[in-house]
Amino acid sequence: MLDFWFDFASTYSYPAAARIRDLAMSTDTKVNFRPFLLGPIFKAQGWTTSPFNLFAAKGRYMWRDVERTCADLALPFRRPDPFPQNSLLAARVALVGLDRSSDQQSWGDQFCIEVFRAEFGQGRRIDDPATIADILAGLNVAADATLAQAQSDANKARLRVQSEEAERLGLFGAPTFVTAEGEIFWGNDRLERALLWAKRSS
Repeated sequence: MLDFWFDFASTYSYPAAARIRDLAMSTDTKVNFRPFLLGPIFKAQGWTTSPFNLFAAKGRYMWRDVERTCADLALPFRRPDPFPQNSLLAARVALVGLDRSSDQQSWGDQFCIEVFRAEFGQGRRIDDPATIADILAGLNVAADATLAQAQSDANKARLRVQSEEAERLGLFGAPTFVTAEGEIFWGNDRLERALLWAKRSS
């Protein structure tokens, strides 16, 4: 088992999300998609925005590196504006689809992948309810009812708890992969290593 922790605003989480299910199948590893919010973690470090905005050289490198990575994977890429996107709404909706307590919820993983595609592949605003509604409609999910459920107090609390768990685990960026025994692997380029470790310890 491997937990895939990500913030929808995270650039490197886009290729990780696109790759992880096929790679997990090849190693017979169960993957849990775990959206969370990086904002509070950055704030605790004194950052008011993404470090890729705060440190210009790092930002320039990241954008070119993501372009190369997406080209290698034949993934469309458009730099989102603004960056980082506000990922709150998308994360709340994702938790509805990822709710394991309901047998009817089976669209969560694909919703997450489609949000990344809309944001980084098409340059769409993921804080726009219309974008989220379009994604839900494409998955044959009732958009109005799902958006209402996502904004319920109970679901808002679930996202807070999930983000607090990320902090408790010591996560400091995304994507991060955490094995069942707590081994942490950070970054899209550590996905294969994380899956091998998870398989070895299963």
